[in-house]
Amino acid sequence: MLRVSKKLVYALEAVVDIAYNGGAAPVRSRDITKRQGVPHRYLEQVMQQLVHEGVLKGVRGPKGGYLLARERRRITVGEIARIVRSLEAAEDPLQGETHSELAAAVLGPLWLELQTEFESRLDTITIEDMCRRATESEIKRAGDLGAEFNI
Repeated sequence: MLRVSKKLVYALEAVVDIAYNGGAAPVRSRDITKRQGVPHRYLEQVMQQLVHEGVLKGVRGPKGGYLLARERRRITVGEIARIVRSLEAAEDPLQGETHSELAAAVLGPLWLELQTEFESRLDTITIEDMCRRATESEIKRAGDLGAEFNI
């Protein structure tokens, strides 16, 4: 179904955060939750699926976290949207046998057409594009915010 869920927004924030703030070192999920305000319970499930689907690489250990598995110009918003949608159990309200003939013959096909157009557009937007927008918006990178020391 055509919709932008919280989980999709959180997934995109996390991947763009990793691309924008990460370098050679992995980005910890706790740093992402702190910077983006993403609830940790949403983040871990999505991050694991993104690792499983080859968008991210998980690095274990005390200096572990997440890295992009591919160049950011090779990861699209559409790919992430499809991964998140596969995690969401919500059913499409226009699917099933309980709908009118009008819904089945007119609304369902229209909605499918719009969804296809929307997904095609998302497939043209890369994580590189999102990082470029962040730079143009003058969003500071994690390294620009100053070092954080914990004792």
